Amino acid sequence: MNLLPQNYKDFHSAEYWENFFQKRGTKAFEWYGEYPELCGVLHKYVKTADNILMIGCGNSVLSENLFDVGHHNITNIDISDVVVRQMTERNKEQRPEMKYLKMDALDMEFKDSSFSVVLDKGTLDALMVDDSEAVNEDINKLFCEIGRVLKLGGRYVCISLMQDHILNKVLQYFPDIGWPVRIHKIDTENSENTDKDFHLPVFAVVFTKFKKMPNMKPILEISNSEDKLSRHNDVDEVKTLIKEVQYYAMIRQKLSKRNLFGEQVSLTLFTSASTEPRYTLHVLDVPETGLRKFAIFIVPQGRETDWLFGSEEGRNHLAKSAGFERLVVVSLSRHHTYVDMESVKQELSLKVMELAPPGYKEGVQVCSLSGDFSLKIPFLSLGEDIGSRTVVCEGHSELSGDYIVEDVVADEGQTFRRLIFTSCPNVIQSEARLKLEGKKKGKGKKKHVIDNSYLASHYYVAMVTGLGFLNSAVNKNERLSCVLIGLGGGGLPNFLHQHIPQMEINSVDIDPAIVEVARKWFGYQEDQRQRAHVADGIKFVQDAIKQGQKKDIVILDVDSKDRTTGMSCPPLPFVTPAFMTSVKDLLKDSGLLMINVVCRDDKLKNQVFQDIQEVFPYVYTKDFTDDVNTVLYALPSQPVLPDPTYRSETGGKKKGGPVDPLIRGLSANVSVLQKNIKDSNSSVSVDLVEMLQGIQLVNR
Repeated sequence: MNLLPQNYKDFHSAEYWENFFQKRGTKAFEWYGEYPELCGVLHKYVKTADNILMIGCGNSVLSENLFDVGHHNITNIDISDVVVRQMTERNKEQRPEMKYLKMDALDMEFKDSSFSVVLDKGTLDALMVDDSEAVNEDINKLFCEIGRVLKLGGRYVCISLMQDHILNKVLQYFPDIGWPVRIHKIDTENSENTDKDFHLPVFAVVFTKFKKMPNMKPILEISNSEDKLSRHNDVDEVKTLIKEVQYYAMIRQKLSKRNLFGEQVSLTLFTSASTEPRYTLHVLDVPETGLRKFAIFIVPQGRETDWLFGSEEGRNHLAKSAGFERLVVVSLSRHHTYVDMESVKQELSLKVMELAPPGYKEGVQVCSLSGDFSLKIPFLSLGEDIGSRTVVCEGHSELSGDYIVEDVVADEGQTFRRLIFTSCPNVIQSEARLKLEGKKKGKGKKKHVIDNSYLASHYYVAMVTGLGFLNSAVNKNERLSCVLIGLGGGGLPNFLHQHIPQMEINSVDIDPAIVEVARKWFGYQEDQRQRAHVADGIKFVQDAIKQGQKKDIVILDVDSKDRTTGMSCPPLPFVTPAFMTSVKDLLKDSGLLMINVVCRDDKLKNQVFQDIQEVFPYVYTKDFTDDVNTVLYALPSQPVLPDPTYRSETGGKKKGGPVDPLIRGLSANVSVLQKNIKDSNSSVSVDLVEMLQGIQLVNR
């Protein structure tokens, strides 16, 4: 039996609703939940003394339920004569005071200010089927009529799914006329209504009739299931929160029906105390037989940026290794605090059951890793330590957006300071290692300072290794000049400044906020050999050429803000033939260009390499296992490297070595370079010689 309309015009047709209720008979059609689910919210706003109007009542029993608990001043209207007669007949003996009238809610016959409450259970959704001009005109009439018949201070309580076009409409219309908006989510998940066809979450939206005041800011509130209110000034923020709830409900239904082989689903869980998510969940299914059914993996704080947890490939690897059919990987937010691992398990235990795979038996109790048999699913982690993270600075950059500087305690108690852009919360923009440094003569406590002997990335090590292309880099008495574009936290220039004292470094960054972060939080200090310039890197190079400057080294380590190009580092303007020509003009004939390339588009990457080869005759690359970075070395002329028979770090002669003559020559210089670095700081542990493996000439 087809009970639902074929097109939106049917919803506006009295004839359609006549046929609907004739087919349906007297059986109640409860669109969005029944009285037990709605009463908790309704009784906050609907009092027994209120004069109540129910618009589009249909054959819902909601009015009857309200009447039976003391709300005797209820008037029901509907466009269908059939349902009005049905409901009048059904209630004439038990509820003779209750009125049912045939009336169009868009053109009501009541006097102004007749009611203190207008109830709407699905009528707005039935009428506003889209956001076309004709439908909007009808909805404006509906809202105008509701405003007319409501008393000042009265409430329009609308039970709705809040689909996008409806959410947009109510959050534009009512704040514009000065009515406060309060949104409740109705808990209908455990409804006994077997006729329920709706799987989207249901909301009760309360609009209170106020007289609009000049310069009045919108009053927008959201109430969670614990009846705690959060107030918001921004309409877009409210839309985002509502859509998160809707997305969670749809995904929850999807996860309960089928497995997600080949895809990952991400969800966020919020609390009433914050608009920042408390947990981020990634759900993965493994297409193998004989696995255990379901588990949760909790990522310790600060480890969410690890490849294993922060990338789709890494999580796939984790899921296969864990041995479960479905694994939920949970990351903890840097904006929240957590007591310990056990409290996190308890907080998640009920919620994650909603994400169980099809056929999972809730009654089966499975021991957690901590030995707690009260939990129904196993919780996995790297240990019982939840990790430690301290946000030391939050700020905003006009160019890069919001950022966070945080100290994270990693394995074996080592502390790292990280710069994170909130637009990419799982990507470490810059990282420095902290070390404890005591005050002289034992006065005062030790404090954390930046350890400039640490190189955070493999590609940093590869760039230091690349200095072996320059014979001058191993000569302590020969000055080197370097332009580094892309300062970030200053980890690489700090290392070079401390360990290669003959090098003069000019670091360039277009973002003044990030330069200040490097100075204040990452130990970047300027002196005669090291300076920071807030400038456009391309223009800086062009200006240096005009001034007749020549440099030994140019390093490009610039991230792109445009994520649509397929290459996140460097931005495409930095690898055009025109700019490459400018860099070549800035370099000495014996100079070196090094670029950190991050590109997932192989076709684009190959094209960029070809463009660089059109300018630089000698181009080499270094790739890394399980890393998207490639370090590119470009030289204006063929490198003149030492004889393959070279002195080892201990000073004795060493023959043989790597077979490739280029690598042999590089090894000679890099071996001396590493010795010089260790002589300046014995705590440096990087192995530059090992990094030589895999450096290769790019074929034309």
